[in-house]
This record gives sequence, structure tokens and C-alpha cells, in this order.
Amino acid sequence: MNLSRRGFLTSGLRAGAAALLSARAPNLVRGLAASDAETRITLLHTNDVHSRLEPFPDDDPRYAGLGGAARRAALVKRLRRENPNTLLLDAGDAFQGTPYYNMYRGEADYRVMSAIGYDVVTLGNHEFDSGLEALARALNFATFDVVSANYDFQETLLRDRIKPYVVRELAGIRIGIFGLGIALEGLVPERYRAGVRYRDPIATARAMVRTLREREEALLVVCLSHLGLYDESERARMTPPPIGDRELAQAVEGIDVIIGGHTHTFMKEPELIRRPSGGATLIFQVGFGGIVLGRLDLFVRERRLVGFAGSIVPVSERALA
Repeated sequence: MNLSRRGFLTSGLRAGAAALLSARAPNLVRGLAASDAETRITLLHTNDVHSRLEPFPDDDPRYAGLGGAARRAALVKRLRRENPNTLLLDAGDAFQGTPYYNMYRGEADYRVMSAIGYDVVTLGNHEFDSGLEALARALNFATFDVVSANYDFQETLLRDRIKPYVVRELAGIRIGIFGLGIALEGLVPERYRAGVRYRDPIATARAMVRTLREREEALLVVCLSHLGLYDESERARMTPPPIGDRELAQAVEGIDVIIGGHTHTFMKEPELIRRPSGGATLIFQVGFGGIVLGRLDLFVRERRLVGFAGSIVPVSERALA
């Protein structure tokens, strides 16, 4: 859904909901307050920023004056003060789209993301636009973890630079975070991805969930996905039909949250995907260009995820007033 600037500023700013999110607790609950839970974990997230380090120009026909890395940094700082139990995540395609990328090949983007305080990011197809050596140089300026489970880098110079997953602990809660990327064939020339092997995202996700739940004892499992979000009519026109975030959520048990990217989909609130098993997964994607910041508050009580509140926050001068 594409929204105008006015739509961003006037609708969906605090669109909230609450739900029981696992097979152990399948019933919907609305209006859950933070006081009803022992712990609140906040996930702040972006996707497809595409080197938009400055706000859109004031004469932009759709997004005039929105976005900008400095504003995003101030907004993240403010929200972290509200809840120290916060992670800042990105679902890929931080690179490509402005002269900053043309000049610095990703170095400026990762320097800025490090300064803002990103915790974990995944790779989009545009991270490969200048080849693996350029990506490796940009990674020298990343203070955050980069995760990708279905891109196999073992035969490349990035084999020790990209992790399949990480585990972060906040307020005694272990959070497993893994990454998934779209197939690069047809999107990235072979010479820029030489040696990278692509793995099936559904099989990979199932393996990641087992590892994170059983070996790493993660209470929450988050997927950073650069697979895309498609409706049925879109998928029907594509050959073969792609595996997107909805298909992933329906096929894989045990993912609590999918933070998505690739299709530049502007969502006003998370979508709850239920499975026949009774489990459920939240999916959320917030457009492109750093115009808005996604926010998910996850409520945990008695070592269970019992609800959520989701919203978008415009990155604008008004948001920082």
C-alpha cells in the first residue's frame, strides 16, 4: 500500500493491537497494556533505506522533507530512553539510490548506521551492487552484526564476516535473530556474487528456528527478511511465484516476528498471520527511504510472549518536536 506524505503524518501513527502469538497461547487479546506484562521488548526497524542519508527534498512530489539519518538518530535515541530494552534492526537494501552510494560504495551507509546505533541488519540484493570486495570494505565500518542464513559465503572472502544468526539478551530474555535474502540470480550479475550459494529460505528458516529454540534457548525468534511481501494477484503474475513473508510465516512454525523488506511495502501496522497449528507470526515492513521508523512492542509475561503493539513513526521535524 503506497501512502502519501499526509497519509503518513495523519494515519497509523499508533495503530496498536494485542495478541497471543504462539501455539501455547493462540487466542487474540486486544488492548494489552505494558503494565499487564512483566517485560516490554521494543523492536525499532527500517528497510530499503537506499542511501537516503538526507531528507527528501522539499520539492519532492510525494515525500517532501521526510526522512534523514540525523532525524532518525534523534528519534531512536528518544525511543531508547523510553525503553532501554530496545533493538534497532534493518531488513536490507541500505545501499544504492543516491550519490552517497555512487561515491562511497556503502561505506557512508554503514558508518551512519553504526553512529545511529543499529544492532542487527541483514543483506538485500543491492548490498551486492559493487561486488563482494566493496561489501567487505563497507563492513569494516559496521559496528553492528550482519546476519544472513540462506546466503552461503563459505567460498568467498565474506565467510567470516556474515553470521547466519545472533542472539541478543534484554532483561533476561534471549532473542534469536536470523536473516533471509531473496535469490540473487537475475538481480545481481554473477561476477558481483561469485561463490555465493543460495539456499531455500523455508528449509533454512526451519533449521534456524530449531537451532535458536533448542540449542540457543531463545524465547523470541525474529527473522530479518529481504524476501518481499506479495498479495495473491501479484504472485499469480510471477513465474515462479515467489516465497514472500506471508508464505514464510504460513510454512514455518516458531517465528514470532518477520521484519521485512525488498518490495517497499508501506504498512501502517503489523499483520498477524495465523497458521493451522494455532501459532501466529507478526510481519511488518515500512516502505523505503527511511521515511518512517517501524516500532513493535512485544509484551512478555511468565516467560511467554503474550501480546504486541505496533506502530509507525514518521521521520520528520514534527516527530522530533
